[in-house]
Amino acid sequence: MKPSSLSRLSVAVVVAVGLSLVGACGGGGGGAGGGDGGITVGVLLPGGGASRFGQFDKPLIEKKLKELCADCPAPSVAATPDPAVQRQQLESMITRGVDVLIIAAVDPALLRPSVEEAHRAGIPVVAYDRLAEGPISGYVTFDGAEVGRLQGEGLLKAMGDKAEGGQIVMMNGATIDPNAGWYKRGALSVLNGKVRIGKSYDTVGWRPENAYANMTGAIAALGPDTIDGVLAANDSLGGAVISALNARKVRPLPPVTGQDADLVAAQRIVKGDQYMTVYKPFKRQADAAVKMAVALGRGDPVDSIATDTVDSPTTKDVPAVLLPSVSVTVGNIKDTLVKDGVYTIDQICTPNLRSACDKAGLTR
Repeated sequence: MKPSSLSRLSVAVVVAVGLSLVGACGGGGGGAGGGDGGITVGVLLPGGGASRFGQFDKPLIEKKLKELCADCPAPSVAATPDPAVQRQQLESMITRGVDVLIIAAVDPALLRPSVEEAHRAGIPVVAYDRLAEGPISGYVTFDGAEVGRLQGEGLLKAMGDKAEGGQIVMMNGATIDPNAGWYKRGALSVLNGKVRIGKSYDTVGWRPENAYANMTGAIAALGPDTIDGVLAANDSLGGAVISALNARKVRPLPPVTGQDADLVAAQRIVKGDQYMTVYKPFKRQADAAVKMAVALGRGDPVDSIATDTVDSPTTKDVPAVLLPSVSVTVGNIKDTLVKDGVYTIDQICTPNLRSACDKAGLTR
């Protein structure tokens, strides 16, 4: 068998296995509505398991659908960081005849033909977290410009007197993710004219190993004592940046930003290794997306749900919900992540962090 045939076979096997795990949950038949007035919802996510999407978004989407539509079967959920696999997953859901799709696209451009296919099949698509290309019917996300501004403002505050003319490294997200450019523009709106950007990287695939390699290169090129801060676009990249700094014994650690409020990031913030993260209340996002999907699946308008519109590279005036985010530092972890039930004190304050948690006021 030729290598390309093997590759296609591998993708097909991954898709088949992934969908078999959720096949009993959803599957209707071309607008059949799932029976008894329900609708079938397909959900495509760019990650599962321990990722933000697997840990938070998936269960929140499932719970909200059950609340809004008692007659709806549980959604069919497929998750992968591989854009080719995601496209196969989408095409499989179209074939199975779901009534509506919620899609967080890994690669919006690559997925566009399949989104167009869904449109031809009469299946509305709600873009989730990332703006998909093609004829989508709605979009739910957090305001990316605000996310970037919060990161930039947090970094400048942490840099103190070095915020005027200090040198930073920017560790941005993947260029295929439209949110990455949104975050970057928001951050630059705050940073331009304030600091010098010694190095700026677009991290292929949002992969931490790539961020680690890039940060290692930045330290070698700029010198370990000349980096006054690092704008890391999310917590995974921030963790890789900190690992690279530690590997080169950079002391003191410069302030590092993040996003997504990962548990390990909250722990790094308590420890003092990471300065801040951006907390995006995922429940609000999941709730809005499910509300929009259920309305579209029933043929109802979404005007009362979508308060904004956005333009994608292919579609104008897409009904949109743009949600606010929150900057989290050691001083407000209790009033944000703990208060909202994202994590408990015990989850954050492991035995080796007990002293730091006491100092931060989390355990008293």
